Amino acid sequence: MHAEGFTHETYLSPFTWRYGSDAMRTIWAQAHKRRLWRRVWVALAAAQREAGLVDDAQLADLRAHADEVDVARAAEIEAEIHHDLMAEVKTYAEQCPVGGGVIHLGATSADVQDNADALRIREALDLILEGLRRVLPELADLVEANAERPCMGFTHLQPAEPTTVGYRLATYGQDLLEDYADLARVRNRIRGKGIKGAVGTAASYDQLLAGTGMTPAQMEALVMEALDLGAFPVATQVYPRKQDYRVLTALAALAASLYRFAFDLRLLQSPVFGEWSEPFGAKQVGSSAMPFKRNPINAENMDSMARYVAALTRVAWDNAAHSLLERTLDDSANRRLILPGAFLATDELLKRARRILRGLEIHDAGIGRNMEAYGTFAASERLLMALARAGADRQAMHEVIRQHALAAWQAVQGGAGNPLADRLAADPEILEYLSEEQVRALMEARDYVGNAPERARRVAAMIREFV
Repeated sequence: MHAEGFTHETYLSPFTWRYGSDAMRTIWAQAHKRRLWRRVWVALAAAQREAGLVDDAQLADLRAHADEVDVARAAEIEAEIHHDLMAEVKTYAEQCPVGGGVIHLGATSADVQDNADALRIREALDLILEGLRRVLPELADLVEANAERPCMGFTHLQPAEPTTVGYRLATYGQDLLEDYADLARVRNRIRGKGIKGAVGTAASYDQLLAGTGMTPAQMEALVMEALDLGAFPVATQVYPRKQDYRVLTALAALAASLYRFAFDLRLLQSPVFGEWSEPFGAKQVGSSAMPFKRNPINAENMDSMARYVAALTRVAWDNAAHSLLERTLDDSANRRLILPGAFLATDELLKRARRILRGLEIHDAGIGRNMEAYGTFAASERLLMALARAGADRQAMHEVIRQHALAAWQAVQGGAGNPLADRLAADPEILEYLSEEQVRALMEARDYVGNAPERARRVAAMIREFV
């Protein structure tokens, strides 16, 4: 462990400086972790004072030095004893000449670490929820502004039927609302180990508190109340690692929603579609080799980060499933990586999503080109229904339209304009039931979007009400 600051002459995680926010980095910093450890020790000492095991002067001494974290000194001690928490105990004790001797009284490492981890996870979830609360209104604005803006819909990456830009955006908003609710539920269920000792039986505290009139359960209640944190009713040496899995799964679900939005944007920014693009700075460089490039780097970064978050859930699953008997230590090293990694990556996802939404460019020319080329095909469904209502044989008319559509598709694929409306408006079998004017009106696809605008606005209203 390095005792001093880091430089770019050694490996740094991209999360140290490139990805994620300073606020999230602070939560997962060594200094903050150690302050939380000290907060647990102070709460434990305060409860033990009520039992007469710690006096007022000792507790006051611990409180006076609780924020004086010295990572460098702790690193020196850890280099000798090879135990990070005990190194912090010794560092803290050196600073507390009166109260140092009662730090960690009756406790095992996880009594401190796991309660502090729970506090840290809850803080990090609060930051993610705050970021999501900033993203959702930006999305709601776009949904409302584009609720009636028709565009071509695609299924199987093939032209399908028209939708609206706002309706497509509303699908992302609906997913993100679900993610918000799930994350809030997970956040509100975060619990610490409590104060239960080496294998969770509280035997050490039972002995320590004998004759004091206080039970281990009462002491635990005092500590957890001071921490404003619930405790699992039962725990082994650690809190159930299933909690970490639930947290990472909720983060991965949010990442999946943001991944889909970013992937769709990447498709729509391709010149083949040419309908959307992410913001591009005046001095931004798209490629070292091709000066003309405008690559969707933010959307690509989002998809890269989201894959990483999704992969971390497997590690958390293994930690939960392999927490053998009363505990093993084979989760400890990777938890130092997966917990901050998942939160910092999700933090970066939200930051980039907001950047894109605030500057999203929607191109009428590309939308119009695709509607002109493919929208008429979709409108043929409306024509078929109108013919059936006018008394035509539905199956016969389906075949007539199909033949014209296949011929028109070949023309479009060859670079010509779409001739489908002209062909259908001149077909004598169709004209037996509808006039040419009626056929042409039905083949106008731009208003063939059903109740998409209304539903899009409803989602935007749900976002505003929820957030």
